[in-house]
Amino acid sequence: MSTVWKIFRRRPSRVVGLVLLIFFLFLAIFGPLMYPHGAVPDPNHIYAAPSWKHILGTDYAGRDIWEQIVQGAQNVLFVALLGAFFTIVIGTVVGLAAGYLGPVIDNILMRITDMFLTIPSIALTIILAVTVGLSNYVMMAAILSFASWGGLARAIRSMVLSVRERSFVEVSLGLGLSRWRILLKDVLPNLMPYIIVHLMLALTSTVYAEVGLFYLGVVPFKADNWGVMLNYATGGSGAMYSTQSIMFLISPILAIVLLQTGIVLSADAVNEIVDPRLRAAR
Repeated sequence: MSTVWKIFRRRPSRVVGLVLLIFFLFLAIFGPLMYPHGAVPDPNHIYAAPSWKHILGTDYAGRDIWEQIVQGAQNVLFVALLGAFFTIVIGTVVGLAAGYLGPVIDNILMRITDMFLTIPSIALTIILAVTVGLSNYVMMAAILSFASWGGLARAIRSMVLSVRERSFVEVSLGLGLSRWRILLKDVLPNLMPYIIVHLMLALTSTVYAEVGLFYLGVVPFKADNWGVMLNYATGGSGAMYSTQSIMFLISPILAIVLLQTGIVLSADAVNEIVDPRLRAAR
C-alpha cells in the first residue's frame, strides 16, 4: 500500500486526479441518499444566483443546479463503468481469439473489426440506439460498448501475436497443454496491465458518448443526467443567451471536465502500479 501511495505522491497531479475521482464516486454512491426526491421546482427562484441555499444557483424552473449535478453523477458513472466493462470484454475476447486461434479466424475477426472502425462511432451509436430502442441503462451501456471495442481488439491482437512467440508459451505447448489453457493462464496475464489501464481510459470515451446521447435527445426514458441539463441549457430554456443563467450552462460542462480529468490523471498512476517495467524504470 505504501508503494501505491508513493506512486501517486510522486506527481501531485495524480493526487488531484484521485481526489476528483473519489469525489465523483462519493456523489454517485451517496447522492441519492442526500437528495432522495431530486431537485424540486420553485417558480419563485428562477435562475437564482449562487448562494448558501443554492450553491450553484437554480435553473429555468427554479430547481437547484447542485442537486441535479449530484443526481446525474450516479447515472453518468453507472453507464460509463458498465459500458467500459462491456468494451473491455468484447475487445479482449476478439483480440485474443484473432491473435491466437489461427490465420482463418484472425482474418475473419479483423475484417469485422475493420468494418466497425471505419464507421464513425457516434453515428453508429445513434443508429443502434434508434434501431434497437433504448429502454434502460444496461441496454444503453451495451450499445455504447458495441461501437467502441474495435481499437482495443486490434491492440490486444498485436500483443498476443508478440506474446505467443515467447519461450514460456512454447514450453506450455510442448507439455501438451490446450490452447485455451495457455491463452488464459499464460497469455492473458501478460496483457492485464494494458487492459486495466484501457478500462479506465475507456471510461472517458463512454462518458462523452453517453452525455452526447442524452444531449441529442436520443434517449427515450426520463433520467437525471448532465447531458439532459446541457440539452435544456442550450435549448428552449434560453440559458445560453443570458448572463443570469450562465451557471446552468457551465455547471454540467465543468462536472464532465473534472470527472474526465480525474479519470485520466488516475489512469496515469494506475499504469505505473500495474506495470512492473514502469516501476523499475522509476
